[in-house]
Amino acid sequence: MRISWNWLRQYIPTDITPQEAAELLTSTGLETESVTRFEPVTGMLEGVVIGEVKECAKHPDADRLSVCQVDIGGENLHQIVCGAPNVAAGQKVLVATIGTTIHLPDGTSFVIKKSRIRGQESNGMICAEDELGLGTGHAGIMVLDAAAPVGKGAADFLGLQADEVLEIGLTPNRTDAMGHVGVARDLRAVLVHRHGTDVPLNMPSVAEFAPDAQADPIGVEVKDSFACPRYAGLLLTEVRVGPSPNWLQERLNAIGLKPINNVVDVTNYVQHDLAQPLHAFDADKLRGRRIVVRMATEGEPFTTLDGRERKLSAQDLVIADAERPACIAGVFGGMESGVTEGTKNVFLESACFEPGTIRRTARRHGLNTDASFRFERGVDPNGTIIALQRAALLLKEVAGARIASPIIDVDHRTNHVRSIELSFADCARLTGVDIPADAIVRILELLDFIVTDRNAHRVNVQVPSYRMDVLRPADVIEEILRIHGYDHVPIPEHTQVPAMVHDPLDRTALGGRLTAQLVARGFREVMTPSLVSGAKSAGFPLAEGSAFVRVQNPLSNELDILRPTMLYGLLGAIAYNNNRQQRDLRFLERGRIYSDAHGKVVELDMIAVAITGKRQVESWRTPAAPADLFDLKAEVETLLERCGAKGTITWSPMDFPLLTHAHEIVVGGRHIGRIGQVAAATLKSFDVAQPVFFAELSEQALLELVQAQKTAYADVARFPSVRRDLSLLIDGDLRFERLREVAFGAERKLLREVGLFDVYQGDKLTPGKKSYALSFTLQDEEKTLTDEQVDKAMGRIRKAIEGVGAEVRG
Repeated sequence: MRISWNWLRQYIPTDITPQEAAELLTSTGLETESVTRFEPVTGMLEGVVIGEVKECAKHPDADRLSVCQVDIGGENLHQIVCGAPNVAAGQKVLVATIGTTIHLPDGTSFVIKKSRIRGQESNGMICAEDELGLGTGHAGIMVLDAAAPVGKGAADFLGLQADEVLEIGLTPNRTDAMGHVGVARDLRAVLVHRHGTDVPLNMPSVAEFAPDAQADPIGVEVKDSFACPRYAGLLLTEVRVGPSPNWLQERLNAIGLKPINNVVDVTNYVQHDLAQPLHAFDADKLRGRRIVVRMATEGEPFTTLDGRERKLSAQDLVIADAERPACIAGVFGGMESGVTEGTKNVFLESACFEPGTIRRTARRHGLNTDASFRFERGVDPNGTIIALQRAALLLKEVAGARIASPIIDVDHRTNHVRSIELSFADCARLTGVDIPADAIVRILELLDFIVTDRNAHRVNVQVPSYRMDVLRPADVIEEILRIHGYDHVPIPEHTQVPAMVHDPLDRTALGGRLTAQLVARGFREVMTPSLVSGAKSAGFPLAEGSAFVRVQNPLSNELDILRPTMLYGLLGAIAYNNNRQQRDLRFLERGRIYSDAHGKVVELDMIAVAITGKRQVESWRTPAAPADLFDLKAEVETLLERCGAKGTITWSPMDFPLLTHAHEIVVGGRHIGRIGQVAAATLKSFDVAQPVFFAELSEQALLELVQAQKTAYADVARFPSVRRDLSLLIDGDLRFERLREVAFGAERKLLREVGLFDVYQGDKLTPGKKSYALSFTLQDEEKTLTDEQVDKAMGRIRKAIEGVGAEVRG
């Protein structure tokens, strides 16, 4: 939101600087992101003065040049060579003196220097309007009124003013601050309360508003009072459409709006002044001289101001005449009813629309206008009439309009007043500062709250209608504190913290911890849509009696079901990054998956991980190596061990068409999730050309693991451990997890760890066989192990391993 400092000072005449105002506004919650200088003319015509051509003679050596003697206010005349065909003695002109920088329309510039032109000395330049940025004309020099004072600066004579523009990052609740008046109100409240400055707030006056003509009325009918709780309008006649005066154009230019014509410019000016969008119709183009506020019919065609024909939805609110839509309410005007240079009569609209209706329409049609931006967040229903009156008076001033009807006001609201009771004790408790009751009341009055009742302990106030976000006492207290100043809350010398027992770990907290662990291990968290393509999900294996959860009115065919797995979103993220030359990726995502089980929607919270690309980047120490399924398996094991599953994880092969080498992850008989390499067909449907490894785990199952874990404490081992290795020849389908399981089953007391440090499969072994090298770490917590104890323990382990078909080698 851009705020013009010159514009703001119309309402709050203060001597503080724009930078000081920015700091004060930021302290109230209107965060001012920047303060930038705006110049209506680049360079502000510095060095350009009014001169009078005293003599003008033809150049002796050039037919198209003139040698002029120009008075610019000094003792001597200045000789200037001019090429303009219209230069003549007696003219008042704009002269760029020596040293002046001329900024050309193409963005280039040059400095005026003393020079010789075809042998004649020239001490300046007599300027055309395009050379100064005052217009586009270049047929000749700019000739001023004969009364223009010689030697006066051009900027002062033309009334040009530089401005400072404050860029405010508004929060969505502060729709009242989307206009200059709302910002001025906050700034004045701060100055009065904190600085004791008795600065007035000069609100725009509409006291002179009154109809001054009578024309055939425009009828108004509101058919949907929910979508349009208030609609007001009036008729203006004898309107002369044309360029706006300089002051109005400068105001709009300063805040980044391009002037169009005086009617449109006035509606834009009032919108950025009072935060109330307006719309102007060519009244003579309204068929039946009627305005009908209604919902569109499904598929109804409508051509917007940008010349594009759109098909309307039955959920779109339109402003129509007796036959056809004239405007998409609160969003965009229509081509056929817009104001043009030939417009003579204008119907001016000021309304209040239901925010959700406008938001959905704007998103549906891909339109984001200044009007929809405000209506989506809610405008002040009591501000519609004042904005209408203000615009009508301005159009009388700048377009010669006559107010040809009283205001038509269709108001369907029933309860206009919101009252809140505030306890002074609650204010002190929540703010941490004891603000005097009189100061509290004064702050509220400065913010337009109306005090209806007060005693020593509390105050009752009516909330201004433009503060739709103030609903409860805490909201009122927030208003008090932001004007009082957050930095004025003292830091207490002593802080009391009540002792409390932590609640048991919940799913949200666990998910945060696991996310932090994965991020620390190099994963990046992503967020992908819950909606996915039903066509791409056709291969997903649904359980018997289950179905996809389909969206009734999908935004597109690519977003027509709720995701049954986290895989699709992560593959989309990988494809997006691959297309931007990002190949080595480690992603995690938390979210929900959905299924329809016998007509009932089932939602499961999941945490999913995917890796693709290289395990490690190439360096002088290590070559680049591609990631594989075992890298992901190690990450999942680490995650499960964090949840208390160390030594109890089972990886069971499963049939899952989206994955190859798919395994179900089971801990203590509890299904945790699945892991595998994404199948080639699935990768192809997402245009991913490199291997991807994926796992998804149930957050509820992980939480149950954590909750089942008993907290235990043990001393740090004081006695040394012993490691023994075994080389095994085993069947190709015998897994390490099985060997580990039988080893711990054979030696529960001393065995601490089992590790796999070498795997070999090749032509030197019998077909169907593989070689494993395992390490076994043994330790006694109470004494140092003897060789005899180690040998006995290893004997039991060896016998158990041989019992599942392993052959000990060597």
